[in-house]
Amino acid sequence: MSSVDYAAMSYQELRRYFLTHRDDDAAFQAYLARRRERSRPVITTINDPDFDSKIQAAIRQQMAEYQSGKST
Repeated sequence: MSSVDYAAMSYQELRRYFLTHRDDDAAFQAYLARRRERSRPVITTINDPDFDSKIQAAIRQQMAEYQSGKST
């Protein structure tokens, strides 16, 4: 069992730790979980006929979240 506290590490610290300790499976799992938390959904594709409206809606949503203090 590892005595390393992955939750206390920043994303960058965890990434660096994993890259230098590639045999640490718990570090790998913690890194993947943290990475999933940071991922953003795909809004649209370049060939989508509603590309502009989807991008504008996403921008409005992000602005509203930022103004309400929910942005990360």
